[in-house]
Amino acid sequence: MNIPFNKPYLTGNELTYIHEAVEKYRQISGNGTFTKKCQKYFEDRWNFKKCLLTTSCTDALEMCALLLNIQPGDEVIMPSFTFVSTALAFIRQGAVIKFIDSRTDHPGMNELAIEGQISPKTKAIVVVHYAGVACDMDIVMNLAKKYNLFVVEDAAQAIDSYYKGKPLGSIGHLGCFSFHETKNLQCGEGGMLSINDEQFIKRAEILWEKGTNRAEFFRGEINKYGWVDTGSSFLPSDVLAAFLYAQLESIEVIQEKRKWIWETYKNGISQTSLITLPQIPDFATNNGHIFYLRCSSLEIRTELIARLKKQSISAVFHYQSLHKSDFYKDKHDSRELPNSDYYTDCLVRLPLYYELSESDIRNIITICNS
Repeated sequence: MNIPFNKPYLTGNELTYIHEAVEKYRQISGNGTFTKKCQKYFEDRWNFKKCLLTTSCTDALEMCALLLNIQPGDEVIMPSFTFVSTALAFIRQGAVIKFIDSRTDHPGMNELAIEGQISPKTKAIVVVHYAGVACDMDIVMNLAKKYNLFVVEDAAQAIDSYYKGKPLGSIGHLGCFSFHETKNLQCGEGGMLSINDEQFIKRAEILWEKGTNRAEFFRGEINKYGWVDTGSSFLPSDVLAAFLYAQLESIEVIQEKRKWIWETYKNGISQTSLITLPQIPDFATNNGHIFYLRCSSLEIRTELIARLKKQSISAVFHYQSLHKSDFYKDKHDSRELPNSDYYTDCLVRLPLYYELSESDIRNIITICNS
């Protein structure tokens, strides 16, 4: 028995659509037929105003930093317990990061701690919907309105998840998604920017197309295109979009299975003084992205991972607090963020992928309960 932490799921149509992109449409660069199909799917299903596929969620975040015109010295608020890309996109523009601690009941950021870090230099709040579970967006959006700030949703893990019935990635001014091979829907490497404030749509297309108004040209809106702004080559090959479109067609099946696995873990693993099960707030939904356990100490987590590994089961920890990273620890304002540090030391993620069998799941549950 060898159970990996993740195994990318293939629906069976990925190669068919890649072949179509190459042979039928002869479009393998960016912004081709399947790119447009994917973007329209997201816009129609989740009512995003505008979607642009990117080569990664990191690229989508970098586009956000450019769209918000982040300048050296601007402050950006975000959680410490997140992937480095959340911060890196804004650091590259010279931002000062004000890290927020996690909640006591969930690894997501403590929304009640945000206001205390807002200053005249604050430009944006970046929320991270950890494990696809929403932050309390009413609190965040009310603060943004009160202080005239922008909100970016890092929804890398949050496809097909909701806050009070609203799709994640559609609530803030901008949203970012990941289609990395570890995500519910994947194309190996890929991402998407969702634009929910119309003021950003035109410029987003320009940044996406290397600082040119090429997208307008191909729609026939202008008779030539040129260099009009900064930007980069953020758009992915249509081959990746073709792969992703096959995944989108199977979203219902994929999501049903992943959520079933999540619920089977939740119902089978016993909560004890040593292990705490994940909780979903009343305002949020669960999209079956991550099933994690909160251990009572680093030693307990280390022992659990070793026990699973002995049976060839790969369980892994997750983020390291960014405020303590080698790169940023000397730039951090010295506030202690104990909950983020707790999740750094004590959170463990169990295998969760489409092809995980029921017998494998039951075996993992048995080991966790032993």
